[in-house]
Amino acid sequence: IMPYVPHRVDEGYGLSKKGIDFIKGVYNAKLIITVDHGISAVEKVKYADSLGIDTIILDHHLKPAKLPKAKAIIHTTELAAGGIAWFFCNYLISKLKGKSYSVSFTSGESFGHPRGGFKALLQKTEYLLSTNLDLAALATIADLVPLTFANRAIVKFGLEQLNKTERVGFTALIKEAGLKKGDLGVYEVGHILAPRINSMGRLMHAIDALRLLCTRDKERASALAKQLSSTNRERQVLTETATIQAIEMVRHEQLTKLLFISRKEFKEGIIGLVAGKLVEEFYRPAIVVSQGEIFSKASARSVNGFNIVETLHKASELLEDVGGHPMAAGFTVATKNLTLLKSKLQKIATRELDKEKLTRSIKVDMILNLKNVTTDFYNKLQQFAPFGVGNPEPTFASYNAEVIGASLVGRDRQHLKMKVQCRDSSYIFEAIGFSMGDVFRKIVPHQLIDIAYSIDENRWNGNLCLQLKLKDVKFPQQ
Repeated sequence: IMPYVPHRVDEGYGLSKKGIDFIKGVYNAKLIITVDHGISAVEKVKYADSLGIDTIILDHHLKPAKLPKAKAIIHTTELAAGGIAWFFCNYLISKLKGKSYSVSFTSGESFGHPRGGFKALLQKTEYLLSTNLDLAALATIADLVPLTFANRAIVKFGLEQLNKTERVGFTALIKEAGLKKGDLGVYEVGHILAPRINSMGRLMHAIDALRLLCTRDKERASALAKQLSSTNRERQVLTETATIQAIEMVRHEQLTKLLFISRKEFKEGIIGLVAGKLVEEFYRPAIVVSQGEIFSKASARSVNGFNIVETLHKASELLEDVGGHPMAAGFTVATKNLTLLKSKLQKIATRELDKEKLTRSIKVDMILNLKNVTTDFYNKLQQFAPFGVGNPEPTFASYNAEVIGASLVGRDRQHLKMKVQCRDSSYIFEAIGFSMGDVFRKIVPHQLIDIAYSIDENRWNGNLCLQLKLKDVKFPQQ
């Protein structure tokens, strides 16, 4: 079995004629198994078949009306592609070993029933603790799928494996990132480790990230981990620069319900990140295009209630290919069609997006007196973990919290740090509001404010305490 990772710029994401020719010419392969793509590759699967290559597709993207004529399609939208691959591999291994697990994932139709999968996972300890669950957890977190049912089980038990990993590559990456085994949660994996792994495919070639995960050589692992971190820093700089440019472009135009930004200088590997930043800034669906001479590549991100991939399919006659999910998608378009595409998509958005869908809102799960924020309460909340997309940390609201002090922190002083106190208690809480620096000028010492927040642990210099992660602040005059 040989891995093949397409080059994002040279081949695009997924099956390509160039990639199939390479696989045939170099490996003389008889079978291609696609992971996280292929569900829309009708012509590419047909081409592979003409060369005598069978195809098995493992994918979780939305099914198109016409499916490829592959030997098998293992599909569900309920799992990340890494989760599908994990189940698929374990099922094959169990067959080879002559074992039989009571998992109802034996065909493309039954593969994705999340409740059945979760129950089966909990029933089979050996299945849970099989090797490679750490990799499935990493993929599930990085792919931002809902952490419910089978996904939640994969992440919960996969994180346990990851925190005890003996993989040389993981160990090197964890050390390079300044983390420690035993402290790895969804945040550490999703915001610190996964971006380093993804950066290789965004700017260079993803094969080196795969080499890191596979190597057993400690020196090789250390060098690759440093390379991933260096590439990720470059990715951060490029993303920040492109985001500033994109925001300026939006502000120089009339603000529309769907943002559509196109620029030759935007690198294809970061346009999805930039689109996400635009959604954060303006809370509107955003499409960012890396403009080419003949064809252009684009990434789209959306807001709740607006299915971006369905919207793109409504303009499919203008697209070369399209795929994705309700909240995130990508497509290729002939550059000559960009203006027409922008107009059509913005008309759809104008018709379907109302004021309510374009208004940020915070769902508060519980009104809580700050005096009840205790370690015991926090530990009980962790029974609902792991938290993430689809299973967010509970959001609490507390009224009349007294501001003891406030400051700006961070490299660009963009984060708000406060000390707040419950009037019924002497205990003072640290509160951090990421990207909430603009709130600082409104704060007056000892004033009473209402806050929305989640509860987190703060580890610093070996000390551990609870802190509040601010989501919103309401002042008396509001």
